[in-house]
Amino acid sequence: EYDVIVVGVGGMRSATVAELANRGARVLGLDLGSIPNHAGSSHGVNRIIRLAYMEDPGYVPLLRRSYSRWHDLEQRLGETILVKTGGVDVGLPDSRIVTGALGSSRVHDIEHELLDAASLMQRYPGFQVPADFVAVYQADAGFVLSERAIAGYAGIALEDGADLHGHEAVVEWRVDGAGVVVRTDRDEYRARRLVISAGAWASKLIRGLERLAVPERQVLMWSRTLRPERFAVGAFPVFLLEVPQGVYYGFPEYGIPGFKLGLLHHRDEVVDPDDWDRSVIEPQDEAVLRECTREYFPDADGPALTLATCMFTNTLDEHFIIDTLPDAPAVVVVSPCSGHGFKFISIIGEIAADLALEGGTEHDISMFSLDRFAEGEV
Repeated sequence: EYDVIVVGVGGMRSATVAELANRGARVLGLDLGSIPNHAGSSHGVNRIIRLAYMEDPGYVPLLRRSYSRWHDLEQRLGETILVKTGGVDVGLPDSRIVTGALGSSRVHDIEHELLDAASLMQRYPGFQVPADFVAVYQADAGFVLSERAIAGYAGIALEDGADLHGHEAVVEWRVDGAGVVVRTDRDEYRARRLVISAGAWASKLIRGLERLAVPERQVLMWSRTLRPERFAVGAFPVFLLEVPQGVYYGFPEYGIPGFKLGLLHHRDEVVDPDDWDRSVIEPQDEAVLRECTREYFPDADGPALTLATCMFTNTLDEHFIIDTLPDAPAVVVVSPCSGHGFKFISIIGEIAADLALEGGTEHDISMFSLDRFAEGEV
């Protein structure tokens, strides 16, 4: 028997297990794959972290706490997990990412600069953008080393007494009195609380989430840089770029060779996380990314070095779900995060532990509640 069982030991889940174990809870983390693994949403070296958050100003207080918790992890591990590069949100003055980044910066008094296209390209010659574009620069942006973070949290959890089981799939769970029973393909476990943070598999474990947790295939490309000095850490920022083709995001060269680039909602492909071939890369996958490098980053438009797949798991409004189940208050749901959640895992681990152990949290998570969806959508 456990105080808390956590289903999934990926991004959010590894931080949750580590936080629970650190607080002295007897915790079990279950994952149907390896710990860590490349089957979910968090592999591929790194993930962007941004403070001038264009999605909604409501995320900013959580982000500020998240930065602090990332530094706590770094101190515990004795290594760098968060790399600050500065970041830019680039597009037309009335684009969603520019107006959103400016709005969050003004609401929360975040220090920032508004650059015109010429100033952006002078500061970062790797960019080639139209003359009427602008950029919101924010110095605290950068990236989190996602794979190292998950492994680090898992290691800390083990050091602090957690049980972690890889390659053990959850078959079913049920409420039993004041607690829960979880049955896997190997055994059965009891706990006072259950945290389901299963990413793309969330809808397979929670009835009613089929329309609220929709897995989507995503592809990333690392291309050879023709002017490497323009895309090195210290010479190039993380970025969001809104253009007619969509919103692209990218990183300076780090960890593995190449300029890393992705397109939000790549080709709008819904997938079953248990029934798609992650190794398949089609010519069109590279083509939609190549459009961006060719036009906006010509000095990074060399041959593809790596192409890799992962998954987003999208809600209807693309905001997170962090809540207890209305008909099962012993069950905490922490997922999905619609492709922009990894930067928050250090704080969401804290929030999930609060909900599991205390029944509430001091952090404002009202915008992530299940009751925001209309009746019939859950």
